[in-house]
Amino acid sequence: MIIVDTALARRQAEGNPIRVGMIGAGFQGSGIGLQIMTATPGMRLCAIANRNVASAIGVYDQVGLEPIDCATQGELEAAIAAGRPAVTEDAMALARAAGLDAVIEVTGSVEFAAHAVLAALESGKHVIQMNAELDGTLGPLLKAKADAAGVIYSFADGDQPGVQMNLHRFVSGLGVRPVLCGNIKGLHDPYRNPTTQEAFARRWGQKPAMVASFADGTKISFEQAIVANGTGMQVARRGMLGPDFSHGDPDAPAVPIEQTISAFEPHLDPAGPGLVDYVVGARPGPGVFVLGTLEHPRQKHYLELYKMGKGPYYCFYTPYHLCHFEVPASVARAVLFDDAVLAPRAGPRVGVIAMAKKALSPGETIQEFGGFEVYGVAENMDVLRRENLLPIGLALGCTLRHPVKKDSPLTFDDVSIPAGRLVDRLYGEQERLFA
Repeated sequence: MIIVDTALARRQAEGNPIRVGMIGAGFQGSGIGLQIMTATPGMRLCAIANRNVASAIGVYDQVGLEPIDCATQGELEAAIAAGRPAVTEDAMALARAAGLDAVIEVTGSVEFAAHAVLAALESGKHVIQMNAELDGTLGPLLKAKADAAGVIYSFADGDQPGVQMNLHRFVSGLGVRPVLCGNIKGLHDPYRNPTTQEAFARRWGQKPAMVASFADGTKISFEQAIVANGTGMQVARRGMLGPDFSHGDPDAPAVPIEQTISAFEPHLDPAGPGLVDYVVGARPGPGVFVLGTLEHPRQKHYLELYKMGKGPYYCFYTPYHLCHFEVPASVARAVLFDDAVLAPRAGPRVGVIAMAKKALSPGETIQEFGGFEVYGVAENMDVLRRENLLPIGLALGCTLRHPVKKDSPLTFDDVSIPAGRLVDRLYGEQERLFA
C-alpha cells in the first residue's frame, strides 16, 4: 500500500523495525512469515507460537534461520530483546511477551485463539486477524476491548474481507454510495466435507476440513458477516442471495461480474444500510466487488464517460486477493497509522449460524468447521436472537440433545455446550454489551 511502504522504509533506515509475533504456523502462517522475512523492510518477525513447534521452526527454515526454542515467557522476552528469532509452544507466553508491537493471529481456531487474542490486547499489543471464524463470532467484543486498551484490532488485508473493505473505502471516497459488498466464488456446495475435499487439500498442502469449509459456504458466511459488521450492512435473507451463474457446473465459462448486477438489483435500497452477498460463476475470480450508486447527474455523466455504464448501480471490483502477501502491510497500518483494515463498527449486524449438513441424532458431537455435521450460513442478528439460533462459532464440541433435520438451523436448545469455555463467556458478554 502506497504510504505504508515509505513509512516502513523509514523504520528500516532508522534501525527500528516493527516487532511482530505470530500465533499459528500452518499454510497461511508459513506464507506470512516468508513475506515478512523476504519482502518487508522495516518489520521483524521476532517470534512464532505453534502447538507443534516443528512447524514454527519450519517457517524460519524457509530463509535459513535457526530460531531459539523458548519454554517460558522470560526466555521469549530475552530472545526478542537480543534480536534472535524465537519459537514456542506457548501462545499465551507470546501474547503477553514484552518487546512486541503487534501479534498476527492465524490459527483458524476459536476457543484457543480467543485466549491468545484477549491476552495480546490486554498486554497492549495491536492484533491483526486472519481468523474470520473468531472475528465473525466475537469480533465486536474484541474490538471494544482493543479500544479500551488503546490498541488496534483489525482483520487483515489480502483476504477477501479486507480487500472488500479497502474497495468500500475507495468507492465511498469517490462520493459513490456502496449498496452491496460482494465476494466472487467458483463453487458452493453445502454438503462438501473432508472426504470430498481430501484430494484438493493434499494437492495444496491444506487441511481437508478447512478446504471443505470454503466449499460448503461456512467460510464465505464468516467473511461476509465480518464485512457486514465493519460496514453496518446486513444480508438480504438467510444464507444471502448467492446467485449461481455456473448453474452448478464449476467448469462452465464465468460471466463478467458486471453482468451479475441484475440478480442483486431488486434487493438493493440506496436508502438502506446496504447488503453483503456473493456470486458463483463470475469473473474475475477469486476477486471481490462493490456495487454503488450516486445521484448527481453530472457525476453520472462522468462515470459513463469512464466506461462504468449508465447506472443506477456501478460495479467496482478488485480482480484478486493475495492473502499472505498483503498481511504485513496490515500490521504496518495498525502500528504506524492506527488504521484498521477492517474492524466492527459497533455490535454485530450479521452472525453465522449452524445448519445441519445431514440428519443429526442425539449424542452426535459437532467436530469442526467444514466437517460432516454442520455448515454455516449468514443471518441477521435480530433474527438470530429472536429464534435463539446457535452460532457455528460456538457449535464446535457441542453434543446434540435433540434430532435436527437436514438443512435445518440448530438452536441453543438443541445442544449441550461444554462447560468452562471462554468463548461462551465472551459471547454472553458481547450480547449483554450490544443486544
